[in-house]
Amino acid sequence: MFSGSIPALVTPFDDRGDHVGGAFDEAKFRDFVEWQIVEGSTALVACGTTGEAATMPKDEHFHVVRVCVDQARGRVPVIAGAGSNDTIVAIENLKAAQEAGADAALMVPPYYNRPSQDGIALHFAKLAENAPLPIILYNVPGRTVTDIQPATLIRIVQAAPDVFVGVKDASGALARISHHRGALGADFCQLSGNDDLALAFNAMGGVGCISVTANVAPRLCAEFQAACAAGDMARALELHDRLFPLHEAMFTDASPGPVKYALSRIMPHFPMGVRLPMTWPSQASRAQVDAALAHAGLI
Repeated sequence: MFSGSIPALVTPFDDRGDHVGGAFDEAKFRDFVEWQIVEGSTALVACGTTGEAATMPKDEHFHVVRVCVDQARGRVPVIAGAGSNDTIVAIENLKAAQEAGADAALMVPPYYNRPSQDGIALHFAKLAENAPLPIILYNVPGRTVTDIQPATLIRIVQAAPDVFVGVKDASGALARISHHRGALGADFCQLSGNDDLALAFNAMGGVGCISVTANVAPRLCAEFQAACAAGDMARALELHDRLFPLHEAMFTDASPGPVKYALSRIMPHFPMGVRLPMTWPSQASRAQVDAALAHAGLI
C-alpha cells in the first residue's frame, strides 16, 4: 500500500520570538504539502514525531491531519500519527484519524509505561478489534524505550494482517527486515525509519522510507527511492552519498530543530517556530546543516 519517499512532515508554527513556536500556520502548511507532492513524495505523514505532535492538543492535532488530507486531495495517501501510551486513547485517536480522512495511522507501541512484549501485543490486539483504518506499526525504541521485538511484531501482524499493513522500523537493526520478511512474506510493507540506513534497508527487502530529510530534499529522496525500486543501485548509491551528510545533519541537535533550520535556508519565508521543549538548533548544528545543504546542491 505504501512505498517510496514518505516525508514525516514538519508542522509550521509562527515564531513568537527566539524561534518559540506559536500558532499553526495553515497557509504555509498547505503550500508545503503541495510542494512535497509536486516534488515526487509518494505519501505524507502528518503529526508524527517530526511534526511535533507531542506538543499539540487533540483538536489541533487532527485539524492538521484534516488540512493535509484536504490539500493532498487524494493524489497521495496521508498517514496520521495517532499513537498513545494509553490503549483507550490510542483507540480514540484511530477514530479521529479516520474522521479526518487519513488513509492509515502510524502507531507507536506504548511509551514510558515500558510494557512487556505481551503487553505490546495485547495493546495492538485491542486496537485491531475495531480498527477503522489500516495501521503502520512504528518501532522507535530510541524514543519510546519500548522495542517491538521481531517475534512480537510477527505475532501482531499475523493476528490481524488486514489491519497491520506495514512497519516503520527505526530500531537500526537491519537483520529484522529478514526476520519479518521470512515470516510475513515479501508483500509485507517494510519502511525504514532511518534515512541514513535507507539504502541498506531497501537492499534487504524494504520498499521505502518515512523520512526526515525528505522535508528538505523531497525530489532527491524521491529519485533515490525510485532508483532503489528500479534496481539501479549505482544511481541509488550516488544519491545516497549526496544526501548522507544531510541525513546526519538532521540529528545534530534535537529534532525537528535542524530540519526547520534547513527549511528556513531553502525557503526564506518558512515559519521558524519550534514548540517548547524543542529549541532552535545550536550554532554548530546550523553550520553542519549548511555544509550538508551545500554538499547536496540545495544551496
